[in-house]
Amino acid sequence: MTKKTATLNLHGKDYDLPVLEPTIGPEVIDIRKLYGEADVFTFDPGFTSTAACESTITYIDGDKGELLYRGYPIEQLADKSSYLETCYLLLYGDLPTGNQLKDFVQRVTMHTMVHEQMHYLYRGFRRDAHPMATLVGVVGAMSAFYHDSLDINDPWQREVAAIRLIAKLPTLAAMAYKYSIGQPFVYPRNDLTYAANFLHMCFSVPAEPYKVDPVLSKAMDLIFLLHADHEQNASTSTVRLAGSSGANPFACIAAGIACLWGPAHGGANQAALEMLRQIGTVDRIPEFVARAKDKNDPFRLMGFGHRVYKNFDPRAKVMKETADNVLGLLGIENNETLRVAKELERIALEDPYFVEKKLYPNVDFYSGIILEAIGFPTSMFTPIFALSRTVGWISQWKEMIGEKNQKIGRPRQLYVGPQKRDYIDLRHR
Repeated sequence: MTKKTATLNLHGKDYDLPVLEPTIGPEVIDIRKLYGEADVFTFDPGFTSTAACESTITYIDGDKGELLYRGYPIEQLADKSSYLETCYLLLYGDLPTGNQLKDFVQRVTMHTMVHEQMHYLYRGFRRDAHPMATLVGVVGAMSAFYHDSLDINDPWQREVAAIRLIAKLPTLAAMAYKYSIGQPFVYPRNDLTYAANFLHMCFSVPAEPYKVDPVLSKAMDLIFLLHADHEQNASTSTVRLAGSSGANPFACIAAGIACLWGPAHGGANQAALEMLRQIGTVDRIPEFVARAKDKNDPFRLMGFGHRVYKNFDPRAKVMKETADNVLGLLGIENNETLRVAKELERIALEDPYFVEKKLYPNVDFYSGIILEAIGFPTSMFTPIFALSRTVGWISQWKEMIGEKNQKIGRPRQLYVGPQKRDYIDLRHR
């Protein structure tokens, strides 16, 4: 079989570059030897056209609006699977058998408690600290408590670290929330599902019993599942870059959480909800749509469009149905914010301006509405995203560690600063 090549002509010389073929998706030009052979770099700000790794985990087709976890469409997983089953799929490559799933759920459940001394870490933060600031600190500090899972060259220790992170992130996030509102920490319960346990740790108090509604638990599980992984996004790339230096898994995940904190990434659902509140009522929508079209107005419609998806975000369809179910259960289906969201979505899908620019609603558009309806403040939206994405980060990290040709990340640059110049003595300046 003849291998494909792409020819680059530079300064009158041809360079044949191998063309790599994926199982699905665009072909990739291999430029690894280009610098050594031609003494040139490539320039790609944001790495929008650069494949930084090989991966078998997640695939996105932005033009089709398609998201696959290990080949399985996200719509099928959202309809038939659960978050922990999806975690198994992402970690190990295939859907589990009944016994494998039972064992995996048991292992995660038995690791949900955190070291008791970690409670003292929270007291070092101000009460009004953002939960993400707290989460970055306590996840990074896990390496000070779990010394038996820091050796990245030991497959078993990597496995233990993965289970611990998936199991303990909901506990740590719930503790961050409880600390921020001045309530006592709630210990995890082994008789509850993953999502129900998280809701219990966030909303129960010692003074009275708390029963998790199955509709809310299902909605929470779906939010976790839909955010579990999303290919080589900014936070995942951060985890891989940190991991390429040989950093321990807890430090790598803390780095991912820090990156996720950015409003252009994990904070997008909070921004979308705040925008809907700013609009306020349905009758004000035309005003804000006009502002969004005005090039001289800095206002942007949050929750529309996506860096990758140039079609409808497949996660948004599932999230919209979930929003209807949750708000219906809570008796707030006539909520003004939801009315604004639905009308804004209708206009955006019909307005030629938005259709032409492919500004379709994304997953962040409805997830904030659901989380607020459940009872979470906007400050908790990103920590929930972080605990959802932990399994994706860990899966990507484990995959990277197992690569035969794994190297420390070292992007190049297009230097446009001063050329070499001589130092001028202070008295002559």
